[in-house]
Amino acid sequence: MTRPVRRTGNELPIGRRVAELRVNRGMNQQVFADRIGKSKSWVDKVERGVRTLDRLSVIQTVAAALGVAPSVLLAGKVQRGPATDTDTDSAVERVREALARYDVPRPGSDGQPASSLRQLDGQVGYAWTAYRNGHHAQVLRMLPDLLGDSRRSHHIQTDDPAAADLPVRVYRLAAQVLAKLGEADLAWLAADRAMTAAAGDTRRAALATVSLAQALRALRRGRLAMAAAATAAQRLDLAPARAFLPEEPALTGSLLTEAALAAAACGAAAATAEFTERAAHLAAAHGERHHGDHDGIGFSPVTVELARALTAMRLGDHHRAVTTHRRATADDAWHRLPAEHRAAHLIDITRAHLDLGDHHAAGRALVTADGIAPAETRLRPAARAALTTVLRAGPAAADVTRLATTIGLTRQ
Repeated sequence: MTRPVRRTGNELPIGRRVAELRVNRGMNQQVFADRIGKSKSWVDKVERGVRTLDRLSVIQTVAAALGVAPSVLLAGKVQRGPATDTDTDSAVERVREALARYDVPRPGSDGQPASSLRQLDGQVGYAWTAYRNGHHAQVLRMLPDLLGDSRRSHHIQTDDPAAADLPVRVYRLAAQVLAKLGEADLAWLAADRAMTAAAGDTRRAALATVSLAQALRALRRGRLAMAAAATAAQRLDLAPARAFLPEEPALTGSLLTEAALAAAACGAAAATAEFTERAAHLAAAHGERHHGDHDGIGFSPVTVELARALTAMRLGDHHRAVTTHRRATADDAWHRLPAEHRAAHLIDITRAHLDLGDHHAAGRALVTADGIAPAETRLRPAARAALTTVLRAGPAAADVTRLATTIGLTRQ
């Protein structure tokens, strides 16, 4: 018989943290137990401290169901190691299987309690929060269930607009995570599903197009990405209800930024300049009021400047890219961006440093990115490729070598 867990100092026991998070997510003990594959009695004992929650694999499962990082439950006592390639491959395969399902499950048809739209909306929100914080492994674990639940919600007869929004939000999240992991074909499939789920709604279609453009760029289809983003931005401009869309400037600006990045990817310098200047003008007028990031749509003057640095890099002007990058990251607004955005940008800009022969700056950018959002450097193929190039260039700084060892890379 296990003994109740004793509190130490002012720390809240892990069982109590589980209980509070579960209640905040609107789940009763039975629903929560079903989600983690345990009995209601098991959940009750953990929450009362009668049973010890000490296996890391179980903690990770519980954290994923609650939509938080394992460290939230552990209160920083245990640091989870980086996900292995096998872990990531298995998680991606489960997402692939979820995307391959075309059946429409009926609420409650599997004998399990159906989550309410409000509960599901909250879970999707937590998943997006995890994404913005760079917890990509956690998002991958959540996606299979979210994909199935959002498909179910799409067929529930209700006037609640959240029911129509949910599939778009979940497919977009899947597309953006998969694109980061180098799964461009799967990312395109998820983004295409988001477009279909948008069902002609101008706002939802614009949101889906942001992820579609990213997936198309990952597939090296820059012109298609540019056309999609530009068309969606134009439709937003022409939408008669645009005055009632408070996020419209941020959404239009994000589409213009995507169009600029896509134009630069296919060497269209004139189009890149046009889209960038339109985005900059919009950011100057509205951007500071749209500094927040909602479901991956974050737009402000600093996001435009970061995109300007990346477009310069992709057009071959690496000196301008690095200068613009350094100016943008010196701004206080840089530190208010989501961890995922900052780490991803630092990884992307390493190409400019490497092309200028500044391997020290490239290594420093990668180490900084790892400190902000470790999953970006440890799961993204682009980060591994950049770090490999830094290692091959010759002796590297100690922190770069430690990062390489952590990821499992060696100088070749």
